[in-house]
Amino acid sequence: MRDFSNDHSALALNTATLGHNLDGFGAGWSPEQIIDACAARGMAGIVFWRREIGTRAVEIGDRVRAAGMEVVGLCRTPFLVGSDVPSDLMEDAHASIDMAAALGTPVLTIVTGGTEPGTKGIAESKKILADRVALLAPYAAERGVKLALEPLNPMFGGNRTCIYTVQDALDVCNAVDAPNVGVAVDVYHVWWDRNLAASCTAAGERIFGYHICDWLENTTHMLLDRGMMGDGVADLKAIRAAVEHAGYAGACEVEIFSAQNWWKKDPNDVLDTMVERFRSDC
Repeated sequence: MRDFSNDHSALALNTATLGHNLDGFGAGWSPEQIIDACAARGMAGIVFWRREIGTRAVEIGDRVRAAGMEVVGLCRTPFLVGSDVPSDLMEDAHASIDMAAALGTPVLTIVTGGTEPGTKGIAESKKILADRVALLAPYAAERGVKLALEPLNPMFGGNRTCIYTVQDALDVCNAVDAPNVGVAVDVYHVWWDRNLAASCTAAGERIFGYHICDWLENTTHMLLDRGMMGDGVADLKAIRAAVEHAGYAGACEVEIFSAQNWWKKDPNDVLDTMVERFRSDC
């Protein structure tokens, strides 16, 4: 397990931590401001959301690399199953892959969407999900992009996800059987899973991303009240040990949705706290 007590060179920012993925939140920093601030703190890289990139993918990706960092990932594909699938699903999904390729990032996150209309449980939705991911995988592979299925906490079942554990995600990976389809492990969503270590071991090199924050003991909002690392009850070091034991040696991406706390703070203070907590609590 890597020692981060005096080294945060594996630390990456997901810009959601600054509130930029939802209207009306955050300080409104431009991508350039974010890049410069992360580079000044010696971070490994940045994960952007599609809404921030627009038509500037190549320009932004080049600027990140010129600053000595990497574009660690991109959030995200459209929902692939469920009632909120866009009418132009494949066109939108291809556009998200194209944006990832233009940014020069190796990983595009998939948040699956919920249960397919007219079905019960998750089995049929997982099958439909696997079929649609299988259609996208060759297109992504041609563009050098890996697709990372992100399981979400069960409280998001129904409308936002049909996979809840790393094992659920692996089931889909196994069904697709493509080398560029893997898993993103997000502490917020999987910290409770008693089988997490075994599932990570089974995932092995198919772990394409590791996302960190904390689960607050008395969370007030299931989407917008994540904690800064060390403020909650997740065993962050044990989870990272499981992920790294499986072979993951990539960036650790801080992704904190916090409408009433961190999104109201000066972004410089948020970034400084990230560095401090990464070294002490992760």
